[in-house]
Amino acid sequence: MKKILTIFLFMFLLVGCSLSNSPTSKVEDLLSKYQRLDSDIKDGINDVIETESLNNTQKERYRKLIEKQYKNLTYQIKDEKVDGNTAIITAEIEVMDYKKAVTDTNSKYQGLDNYTVEEYNDTKLDNLEKTKEKVTYTIDFEVTKDDSGNWKLSSLDNETIKKIQGMF
Repeated sequence: MKKILTIFLFMFLLVGCSLSNSPTSKVEDLLSKYQRLDSDIKDGINDVIETESLNNTQKERYRKLIEKQYKNLTYQIKDEKVDGNTAIITAEIEVMDYKKAVTDTNSKYQGLDNYTVEEYNDTKLDNLEKTKEKVTYTIDFEVTKDDSGNWKLSSLDNETIKKIQGMF
């Protein structure tokens, strides 16, 4: 019995290790980092917030909105195409449609000049907080194998980042 358990454990570890170095697993790792607000993702959120012209209260509201977006991101891997040392992983993600909320805010203020930046930002944040609609995007992630045989996710382009943020 002990021998069977040892063999099973060895096989589980062997399969687990090889699965963690697959192109699909690299995409899953990235998307799950967003969902669990990994420290790298939190650092990225902080960087984004600091570039905005927001007061402290607005920054905190915006932080909560971004975190909510990432925590509620859902995904499904649709395809994996491997060609030698490169792979394309196609994933379908679903996020809140923040782009629509921003577009609605911009439409409300278009042509007006009697408002403050703070008023505009409050309205935009109000609209973002009310967002319930979701949008689905299909993303192709590029993954390449390095000289050591490890799969590495290529840097995300601006379009992909916007889709993950629900702003595409």
